[in-house]
Amino acid sequence: MNNGLLDAYVGKQATNGSTAPELPVAIIGAGPVGLAAAAHLVERNMPFVVFEAGPRVGHSMLAWGHVQMFSPWQYSIDPAAVRLLEASGWQAPDPESYPTGRALVEQYLAPLVAHRAIAPHVRLSRRVAHITRAGFDKMKTNGREQAPFQLSIAGADGAEEIVYARAVIDASGTYTTPNPLGASGLPATGERALADRIVYGIPDVLGRERSRYAGKRVLVAGSGHSAFNTILDLAALAEQAPDTSVTWVVRRGEMARAYGGGANDALPARGALGERIRALVERGVVQLITGWRTDRLERTPDGIVAFAGDQALAPVDEIIVATGLRPDLAMLGELRLGLDPAVEAPTALAPLIDPNVHSCGTVPPHGADELSHPEPNFFMIGMKSYGRAPTFLLLTGYEQARSVVAALAGDLEAARRVELTLPETGVCSGPVAAGGGAASSCCGPTLATPVGGANLIALTPVGVSVAASARNSDLVLADSRAGDVAATGCCGGPAPAGADACCVKDADAKAAGQDGCGCGATEDTSPVPVVAAGACCG
Repeated sequence: MNNGLLDAYVGKQATNGSTAPELPVAIIGAGPVGLAAAAHLVERNMPFVVFEAGPRVGHSMLAWGHVQMFSPWQYSIDPAAVRLLEASGWQAPDPESYPTGRALVEQYLAPLVAHRAIAPHVRLSRRVAHITRAGFDKMKTNGREQAPFQLSIAGADGAEEIVYARAVIDASGTYTTPNPLGASGLPATGERALADRIVYGIPDVLGRERSRYAGKRVLVAGSGHSAFNTILDLAALAEQAPDTSVTWVVRRGEMARAYGGGANDALPARGALGERIRALVERGVVQLITGWRTDRLERTPDGIVAFAGDQALAPVDEIIVATGLRPDLAMLGELRLGLDPAVEAPTALAPLIDPNVHSCGTVPPHGADELSHPEPNFFMIGMKSYGRAPTFLLLTGYEQARSVVAALAGDLEAARRVELTLPETGVCSGPVAAGGGAASSCCGPTLATPVGGANLIALTPVGVSVAASARNSDLVLADSRAGDVAATGCCGGPAPAGADACCVKDADAKAAGQDGCGCGATEDTSPVPVVAAGACCG
């Protein structure tokens, strides 16, 4: 039997004679976006099966169930899912109120998965271990598109089974694969050995994990909303347990973009989150260290010491790492993927979401075209579609689900139609901000300095003894220039209208025939290594 006949025979036998169009669409992940895809498949009368690795729907969301989302209910539920639920008598929560992660699971996902059109097709505690094409490895091309997908499924009891599908929608998310503390993308030296003192994500410091953090010296790493929520909870804990101290390290050199758009954000809770964090830093409740890149951790008699090159922080008791997430691509090894080498998102989507490239925080709506891969009928949607990029919104995932299902149904007009308007972030990023444009960059609109009265945090050089009583909050040094910066904003504030300059001092310098203000060029005469704690212009 030649290879072509053998492949066709294997595929037919494996699927009991079913052709690919008769097989279900396999959805990986029973979170909000995966179940949204299921709801759209129900509306189009297409067969599907949902595999969830956890023991219940929204399993990963429950890990941060105590956290209030910054998107209100109206932006947190999928239209197709709502239509299904309301037809069975479900009433949506107040659209202007804000759910926690747990509330979203219990009040929305649980009723959705219990719906008679979805419940029979959801299989919990089933982890998809591998995906391939039946009878075809990654190298084989002829006839590949006609072969069904073959999914290897692992049960909680270790049992394995094979399931076939006409298409695969991977909505498995990224929460279980967090980025490490190490700034180079790999765990810092000593990070694995100190796993008992490190938590990745957003621990419930005011609830079930309160005893772990109360009265402790805590180091938080990360500059996104996960870090923000953790810091806010630790600050609240410090009011109840005064010996609690919080040191916050970020890799970026300036914080204006990280704090967000404030009042300009179309999601008020998201804007307020950054403003609250900024206020904590300005009041000295949280000690912020910018430009910090951890490369080593050591357990000492005084606590855990974090190093960045020849600099060291004072000892801490606990570390919380919120440095972002990355996709787990292991199960997709036999599929032909088209991923950006840096972002690890689909190649057409990556330029729209890459924080190194795109100019504003808001990502344009996108669908099946941008989410496609060289492997036909395979799509990643939801958080996983963003790869390593941040700022994903549920609304984006819901639009992805709608478009992908339309494409699988052959309705290309609907798949390419935009049915979503995303709320503006009110903040720009990428080259405009980093390069001193008028967006929320260092030399843009006047922003309060991150640490109100102190712009430099001294760090202990390697080889210098770190006293047990020392805390990073004790290492803040007064800077005689801090008052001027706080009073005027970065470099005197925004440049006058029409001036080819990034700020007032830059405009004055150029008017005097100089090249510019030379932000950040002041010679450092400090006796110990220092890093800017959110100081103006890096």
